[in-house]
Amino acid sequence: MAKATGQGSARAPRRTDSLSRELIVRSAIEILDGGGEKALTLRALTVRLSTGYGAIYHHVADKGDLLAAAADDVITGVLSGAAADAEPRAALRGLALGLFDAIDAHPWVGAELSRQPWRPALLDFYESIGRLLDALDVPEAVRFDAAGALVNYVLGVAAQNAANARLRADDGDGRDREAFLKDTAAQWARIDPGRYPFVHAAATRLGEHDDREQFLVGVDIFLAGVSALG
Repeated sequence: MAKATGQGSARAPRRTDSLSRELIVRSAIEILDGGGEKALTLRALTVRLSTGYGAIYHHVADKGDLLAAAADDVITGVLSGAAADAEPRAALRGLALGLFDAIDAHPWVGAELSRQPWRPALLDFYESIGRLLDALDVPEAVRFDAAGALVNYVLGVAAQNAANARLRADDGDGRDREAFLKDTAAQWARIDPGRYPFVHAAATRLGEHDDREQFLVGVDIFLAGVSALG
């Protein structure tokens, strides 16, 4: 008679096809997008890929290496999606928006880029920004500062939006972005207009503004300033 196998001892079948670094990175990105950096563990990865630790370690050194590779993959996607033949101003705008959208879709990327600014993909991004600033005749003496200002603006705004989204989720009050902005706008509208005339007048715009469009206005302000440097 065959020996019965207890439910607790059952194991998921191991994969029989080859495991690549690309597949591991894609799976890591899915885990990161679903639960953030805390959700990415090698245990979670082995379960998702139906494999063992040895197969994972054959392609990545540790969790830090995996996080860096995942961030590189996202930024490489931004660069590959940039229009190669675009006019420099339009290309800069497109790169900035591409990075903003990438961090909006993958909130964990911003923190990883800040942690390791020497990663190849981010260096490629900086290099692209530098070439475009050169094409716009931005003097070499201020080109580094201009590139840093743009990248820091993108990372800062995108990280703030991601942080706001996490705070609303952690509050557990069920309010989405639209409801949160309406509540905030209502509080701004009650502020003394004599002391805070701008804030009081901006209450209406706050409740209906689009984060992405507001971000692009900031990029356009940057580009207008860059034009004065040439």
